[in-house]
Amino acid sequence: MKIDAETGKKIQELQVLEQNIQNLLMQKQAIQIELTEIENALSDLKKSGDEVYKIVGGILVRSNKSDISSDLEEKKKILALRISSIEKQEKIFDEKAEKFKKEITAFVSESKNQE
Repeated sequence: MKIDAETGKKIQELQVLEQNIQNLLMQKQAIQIELTEIENALSDLKKSGDEVYKIVGGILVRSNKSDISSDLEEKKKILALRISSIEKQEKIFDEKAEKFKKEITAFVSESKNQE
């Protein structure tokens, strides 16, 4: 079966899209792990006493519990936004990939019918 230039280009674009989807999934997974760590830290912080420490530049420094809590909550919000953004990109890429798959499948079916 001979593939025309346009279909070849669509196949390449589909491969790039699938690679981009994989990259997004890896980013999303890394962010979800970080988000889980922050949620665990917040949970531990609520259980702790008033004397808390955080790591700054490789050393432990005494810090205010409310400051650490607000910092972690802010990071949590930012990570949730990043996950939301990645999910939107993922949806767009999935839709484009599905479109290319349909077009490629239609071409292959059409080519088989002509043989």
